[in-house]
This record gives sequence, C-alpha cells and structure tokens, in this order.
Amino acid sequence: MKLLVTGGAGFIGSAVVRLAVGRGHSVVNLDALTYAACLDNVASVADSPLYAFEHADIRDRAALDRIFAAHQPDAVMHLAAESHVDRSIDGPGDFISTNVTGTYELLEAARAYWDANGRPDSFRFHHISTDEVFGSLGATGQFTEETPYDPRSPYSASKAASDHLAQAWHHTYGLPVVLTNCSNNYGPFHFPEKLIPVIILNALAGKPLPIYGDGSNVRDWLYVEDHADALLLVLTRGAVGRSYNIGGENERSNLELVRTLCAILDDKRPKPQGSYADQITFVTDRPGHDARYAIDPARIRNELGWRPSVTVEEGLARTVDWYLANENWWRPLQERHGVGQRLGVRA
Repeated sequence: MKLLVTGGAGFIGSAVVRLAVGRGHSVVNLDALTYAACLDNVASVADSPLYAFEHADIRDRAALDRIFAAHQPDAVMHLAAESHVDRSIDGPGDFISTNVTGTYELLEAARAYWDANGRPDSFRFHHISTDEVFGSLGATGQFTEETPYDPRSPYSASKAASDHLAQAWHHTYGLPVVLTNCSNNYGPFHFPEKLIPVIILNALAGKPLPIYGDGSNVRDWLYVEDHADALLLVLTRGAVGRSYNIGGENERSNLELVRTLCAILDDKRPKPQGSYADQITFVTDRPGHDARYAIDPARIRNELGWRPSVTVEEGLARTVDWYLANENWWRPLQERHGVGQRLGVRA
C-alpha cells in the first residue's frame, strides 16, 4: 500500500512513517516543515526506496494536486496540524488556517483524485484527531465515540472543525473516510515544548519543573508507537465512515506523572544530592485548562482487537532512556522559537 502521510516530520506523524516503512508500505511524507517538524525524526527510513518526501503546505491546493498525481497514493493519513494548546491561546489564527482551511484543501484534493481514478472502494482518507474535541470530564466517566463535541481551546475547536469537515465529506460526497481521536501521546521524538520532554530536559538542566495549577489535571497517556500501530490498524481494517477512540488506558494526574518521571530520573541519572522532585514548581494555571480527559477504547478493542502494549511506567522509562541517549536531537530544537518560554498565559 502507498500512503500519503501529512505531517510526517512531526511527532506522531514520524512514528507512523517509521512504522509503515518498517512494515513494507510505501510512504510519501508531506510536511511544511514548520517550527515543530524535524526531518531527523525520519532519518532511520530516509534512505529507504519505500520513502519519499514532499516539502509542501496542506493549504496549497496546487501542490496537493501535483503530489496526488505524481505519487498516486492508495490512502491518506492526515496528521498535519498545529497542536500545542498554549500556542493556540497566543496565536489562534495559525490553528484555524492550518487545521481548518488546510484540512478542507486536503479533503478537496483527495476527493478530486479519488473521482479522477474512478472512486475506488479501496481508497481511504484517515483523519487523525484528538480527544480534546470532547471537552473536559469530571472525576468520573470516559469519552466514547458518541460523546458530544465540546472544545474549550482554540486548538481543540480547530480540530473539532476539521473532524466535522472529514465526516461531512464522507456523508456528502461519499469519500471513504475513517476518523480517530487519541489521548495524550508521549515517547521518542516528542517536541521539547510539551509536558513530558519539558520535565525531563528541565530536570537534567537543574531548572524548575513547572506544573500548572495544583497538578490535579488528569490525562490518559498513550505511547506514540502504540498509537502508530493503532492508526495503521484502523486504516486497513476500520469501517468506512466510522470513528475510533484510541486511548492508552493509563490515566495519571500531571503531578503523579511528573513525580514518576522524577523517580525514573533519580534511578537512571541520579543527582549528586536530593531528588529531581525537589525541582517541582507550581505555576499559574493555563486559561481554560480542561480538568480531565479519559478515553473508552472499547470500540477499537472489540471491533479490531487493539490494546496498548505498554503501561505508562514502562513507556516513561523508555522515553527517559531515549532522551538521555539523544541529546544531539533535542539540543538544537531548544533554540527554536517559543521553546523554553511560558506560552498561553493570556486570560
């Protein structure tokens, strides 16, 4: 199968690219190479005859038409998106432009290509999204595929809009769409502005470990390589027109997560004195910070037989090992715009 993966130089997209090539799929990686992208993420497959790279923006319809015509993909896996909530608070326009307008342009280019090729039943457009579109949970309950949308940030609102577009293109035009909504990802190649890499790298640098509010916000943590496996499964076996929630079944509060990371670091790279947990610092909360996300993954488990393969403790240990061994990857990224700065403080 030949896959067109948008955003394949990003965190989740590059995991999909690496896994797909490793499984023998041909992959065309379409990426605009904006601030969070890094071609080093796919260096391990860059020389494979199964891999091709296209530097293009999903908002550029002419470029999309050229890429579809040149590569003739069997499926699209759409991961390209602006994705950092804090950045969306400071600059929502980029999120609307890329996540909404860009998804529209990609859907239209895919539809035109699909029509021109006789509307093959085998074609798939896999739209990859987030559980944040469902809003915030209380102390109990989980998001299902039937949970009403209730986005609370510019980021989640833009992703909700893109979900609706993908579903509308299926129902209106018949485009063979599958959709997935995932919980918080973590693992190797995670861009160093997100919580887990921030904690690891700040700990190693002797800096404060910032936790928003009182650290009680809860997320369901999904190891990125498990997520990539689930995405390829949905692409090949998921029912057209259906959505699947992908969760890690690993709920932790932010404070619990940070303390776990500190304990792992204490074991793997001990400080001369004390614990990394001594560096924990509570900071002003993010505006509109959702209290809890949790996914009910029953549909993907029951219909497709998928479950995550690692616990959060196992995945975090692997992640710490990777960051300790790959300073040459993360060190240059710390110089990019906004990394290491507190963003998203506008109320």
